[in-house]
Amino acid sequence: MESARLVFVVIFCVSLFMLGEKWVEQYGPKPAAQKTAQMDAPIDAIPTPTAAAGADTPKTAAAAPASSVPSGGETPATPGGKEELIKVETPLVRAEISTIGGELRKLELLQQRDTLDAGKNFFLLDRTEKRTYLGQTGLLGAGMPTHKSPFALVAPPAVSSDPNGAIIVELIAQDAPAGVEVRKTLRFHPDQYVVDVSYEIKGLQSKAAPNAYFQLTRDDTPPDGDSRWVPTFNGIAVYTEKEKYQKVAFSDVAKGKPGHVTQSADGWIGMVQHYFVSAWLPGGAVPREFYTRSLGNGLFSAGVIVPTEAAGEGHWKISVPLYAGPQEQTKLAALAPGLEYAVDYGWLTVIATPLFWALSSIYKWGIQNWGVAIIVLTIILKLIFFPLSAASYKSMAKMRVMAPKLQKLKEQFGDDRQKLHQAMMELYKTEKINPLGGCLPIVVQIPVFIALYWVLLGTVEMRHAPFALWIKDLSAPDPFYVLPVLMGISMIIQTRLNPEPPDPIQAKVMKIMPIAFSVFFFFFPAGLVLYWLVNNILSISQQWYITRKLEQGAVAAKKR
Repeated sequence: MESARLVFVVIFCVSLFMLGEKWVEQYGPKPAAQKTAQMDAPIDAIPTPTAAAGADTPKTAAAAPASSVPSGGETPATPGGKEELIKVETPLVRAEISTIGGELRKLELLQQRDTLDAGKNFFLLDRTEKRTYLGQTGLLGAGMPTHKSPFALVAPPAVSSDPNGAIIVELIAQDAPAGVEVRKTLRFHPDQYVVDVSYEIKGLQSKAAPNAYFQLTRDDTPPDGDSRWVPTFNGIAVYTEKEKYQKVAFSDVAKGKPGHVTQSADGWIGMVQHYFVSAWLPGGAVPREFYTRSLGNGLFSAGVIVPTEAAGEGHWKISVPLYAGPQEQTKLAALAPGLEYAVDYGWLTVIATPLFWALSSIYKWGIQNWGVAIIVLTIILKLIFFPLSAASYKSMAKMRVMAPKLQKLKEQFGDDRQKLHQAMMELYKTEKINPLGGCLPIVVQIPVFIALYWVLLGTVEMRHAPFALWIKDLSAPDPFYVLPVLMGISMIIQTRLNPEPPDPIQAKVMKIMPIAFSVFFFFFPAGLVLYWLVNNILSISQQWYITRKLEQGAVAAKKR
């Protein structure tokens, strides 16, 4: 078997398998659902705990006398039940909070451009006729306020800043049980995509800790601009120290499959899409219950139920951070264990993680251009694997030199494949050639280059990052298809440097493969095509030099 043929077939099959697997995972058949306008969808369902996250859910709220509820000298700034939208802006985000439930209705990322229109900012959380993505929280127990309950701004002041520059929005529930005061506070940090959401309950005379839930509700529609040729995961993610990172597809939730751990003393839950993640991050070793639900009409919720902490007689409190922003790996790792796995490299994470570190380090060490960083990293990898590649190309070159003798054997034995095979083996033995000698060196490199493929696909820093000339966004396809065309040409050249298979059908397949690959690369992000193109150019240069040297040696040997 020709080593070159085997290598190309392996690469081609692995690529198709990975793309196909992602395609089925993301775009495979889903349960039929009657879609309606998202604005009319039922997104007000309240979770029902099974074990109450390790504590008993209060069946009734034992309210304290009204006179014992501290007023704090503050009065609601808005009439109960009337919805208002509170606007908040930090250097990183612009948010809108509804006075109904204190729902985080909109989150605009000021340093991230829109996928389809670079002149606009990117909205991660939003609610429109086409998109639903909300941050919702509430308390469990009879009469306790949920994400459907009316709240009002506490005044004065309604919105304030602390000494660290964080912006604080404080709300008070309008329909809490008699004698009970419930306050909800949202704290926006100026230098992080983190919102601390907390509750403070006063006057609730209960022996059992009240429970709070924190959930994200969104539709299952892929984000705008996601390419079906380069499918990425869009769904729910759960992490615990015991079970590690788990992905839960919306389709599985719709079918009633849990697909994840539900009880734990640690971990987080969130929603993941290409380049971005939002996740509730309860701290400490507190019992918690994770849940996922299908709300119908293509809407899904994922959340966590945690008990509040006692802060005095009839006084309870709870605070859970929400991260909602880009998948910046180093920052995610500092926020919560396992949050960095939201950047999904699959089974090649162990290789992809150091590759990302190397790529980002090259960028930070003065290059400041992700396209150039890709080129430099590709060159470094080729240098590291130079000895392996050289061994592979030497084997291919020897096979190429032997091509005339193989052709004579083919003419001699005709269609008698058994005798042809035996004669070829004898020839290989006489000439001291291992027909598979070129396979292993390249097969060893395949996981590394596939891992780099996923690094370039999932790195949010590539998003809207310019390279040079017409390449203004390394995460988008080349607008003029120059890189894919060059990529196709390079693959044709590389194929011609390889020994031609003796079988005519196999020879035709080898000629078709570059064209098939080129079709894929027309829809791939420019950063990925750039990486493959540079790798191919370096491989061609090395293979041409080795092949030319061996062919010249063979010619010289004949003249003696």
